[in-house]
Amino acid sequence: MDGFIGRRPELAQLSRYFSRVRTGDRPGRAVLMRASEMVVNPLTAADVADKLGLPAAGAVDAHLITGGLPQILDEWPAGASVEEFLETAVPMPGSALTVSGVRAMAAEFPPEAQAGVLLRAIGSGRRTYSSISKASGLPGTSIAPGLQILQEKRMVTAELPLSVRPSREHRHHITDTHLRFWLSFIEPNMTAIDRDRGDLVLQRIERSWTAWRGAAVEPFVRESLRRMDGLPWNTQAIGGYWTRTNNPEIDLIGADREPVAKKITFVGSVKWLENRPFDEHDLRELIAHHAQIEGAGTTTPLYAVSRSGCDVDGVTHVDPEQLLDAWR
Repeated sequence: MDGFIGRRPELAQLSRYFSRVRTGDRPGRAVLMRASEMVVNPLTAADVADKLGLPAAGAVDAHLITGGLPQILDEWPAGASVEEFLETAVPMPGSALTVSGVRAMAAEFPPEAQAGVLLRAIGSGRRTYSSISKASGLPGTSIAPGLQILQEKRMVTAELPLSVRPSREHRHHITDTHLRFWLSFIEPNMTAIDRDRGDLVLQRIERSWTAWRGAAVEPFVRESLRRMDGLPWNTQAIGGYWTRTNNPEIDLIGADREPVAKKITFVGSVKWLENRPFDEHDLRELIAHHAQIEGAGTTTPLYAVSRSGCDVDGVTHVDPEQLLDAWR
């Protein structure tokens, strides 16, 4: 996802601080030490695997929930599954999982950004201008400047479909996967958590987990592929493809440049399911979508990124271990 995964504004700045030092001839002199502004990267999915001792697929899932934020990972017991961690962290109002999103939403933005309103709209699954406007209640004239500010602050990523034809079908998502998880599951249910009904929140997460994870993992997969060796020759850009009607909607497109390509170098699908490999049904769907992509020919390679293996020939299969290796 994105050139950077899970970057957080409150990690982007260090507070100014004072330090009192003693010099040889002037004891007690107060010296103002000003910290430089810097970006502190969260842990990568490979770091998460090493820290928690999780298998590759579990580490990717853990990264989607935590965004690689150390304060959340410090509360994740080594070797614990996603389910085990959530059962402990979700019911606790003061856990890092529940409070980190509050801090992110409290970051300072100019009033015209309408940051909280737009982030909540996008976090609820709205990705187009029209759907964001409808969910937020803001007029279209207010949305564009606000989204631009959020993109500059690396809170929101805007994407265009990658193809040989120009498009204006922007889609937006929350850059930080933890904030995306928090806005989807934690903030809307904070009242239940405060009433000691975290069990209800866990049930809601369980019902929506597969669909949420399937969408959340796609930017991570794209960024991992960008870091991998061995992709088809002249693959300089990796994205997705969609139309206004989502027919077709394709998870992975490789191309020689972006956003308007001259040549499509591969077409692919992401299947991030617990116990079902990429199968014949998935292959037929991918072939059908491939046929609708202008610039892709009969020799254009097909890719399948699957959490649980691949049962068909004719595709290049990428597994969770390969995705993690791209970050090492």
